[in-house]
Amino acid sequence: MAFQTVDLCDQYRDAIRIVEPIFRSYGKHAAFCGAIQTVKCYEDNVLVKETLSTPGNGRVLVVDGGGSLRCALVGDMVAGLGAQHGWSGIVLYGCVRDIAAIADVEIGIRALNHFPLPSVKRGEGVVGIPVTFGGVTFAPGQYLYADIDGIVVSDKALT
Repeated sequence: MAFQTVDLCDQYRDAIRIVEPIFRSYGKHAAFCGAIQTVKCYEDNVLVKETLSTPGNGRVLVVDGGGSLRCALVGDMVAGLGAQHGWSGIVLYGCVRDIAAIADVEIGIRALNHFPLPSVKRGEGVVGIPVTFGGVTFAPGQYLYADIDGIVVSDKALT
């Protein structure tokens, strides 16, 4: 599915929300899109790993990690699970790690930054609720489009 976020902005200006430009690109895919699934967690990646271990069917996992820069919620192994299970991408309001290895994983990732420390493993958080960061509320079932120009969200599929 070919798209450019600049074209989506031109064509669907009143039907999309544009995420603030706060993310760095990781993973092998610079562009990705799909229906949204969400996880809300803080410095604990158990639910992220569990969700990415389920069939992705081309969806995008949006993770509200509270903007923490003190640990990573996704590393190469967790990103690899997402790729293996058919997730098209991850948007992470938090950090990744293992960025050299992630660069070869067949998935698109946007994250605030990278940090070498892993998260804790308590299993705390919530799956499937609306989350807000970057000036946008993301809800399961909405659609996300990300490329080198930015990230946009719509209530329905645009392409």
